[in-house]
Amino acid sequence: MMKSGEQYSSLEMETGETSREEMARRKGKGPIIEAPLIGKGVQKSSEVVVEARGGGVMKRGIAIIDFVMRLFALAAALAATIAMGTTEQTLPFFTQFFQFQAKFYDLPSFTYFVIANAITAAYLVLSLPFSVVTIVRPLAKAPRLLLITFDTIALTLTASAAAAAAAIVYLAHKGNTNTNWIAICQQFDSFCQRTSGAVVASFIAVVLLMLLVVLSTVALKNH
Repeated sequence: MMKSGEQYSSLEMETGETSREEMARRKGKGPIIEAPLIGKGVQKSSEVVVEARGGGVMKRGIAIIDFVMRLFALAAALAATIAMGTTEQTLPFFTQFFQFQAKFYDLPSFTYFVIANAITAAYLVLSLPFSVVTIVRPLAKAPRLLLITFDTIALTLTASAAAAAAAIVYLAHKGNTNTNWIAICQQFDSFCQRTSGAVVASFIAVVLLMLLVVLSTVALKNH
């Protein structure tokens, strides 16, 4: 009987040890299952950080291009304003009662052209600090939204002024027999050359402003 009791006790002890070993193994397996999850979380977070840094580098590059293009657009708008605003020509021959003279403010379209391009040039000067902010903080959204809004307004203003002035320049060069518009560029050649150059410079500013709007749109799309 003692032997059978000892056998039962030994079986219980072995069973108890086996169950304790299984419990210990189960407890040991818990952290092993969680470890890969933690590792995956760290890996994903690191991938997000790397992706954010890559996006920031790209946006900084766009912001630098934006700043350079603003300088060129400013130069074009300022050149158009100065060229048109200083345009006048007086013919060397005149009569006792008439003096043949052409000035930009004799035509409302040219006056509007000077005012519009001057406003655009002033705006581009004021926009440069905001463009610098987008370089320093490429992920900032507010400066980019502000720039794209006022860039669109400046684009509309400059394009309308350039188109109106281009129509007058065309009539000055070609005339229009149906409406009795006489071509005056054969007499006022210097006047026509300066106004034509001003219109070309203004259209260059228009193209640059269009590219600025596109760049801002791309930068906002990648946010």
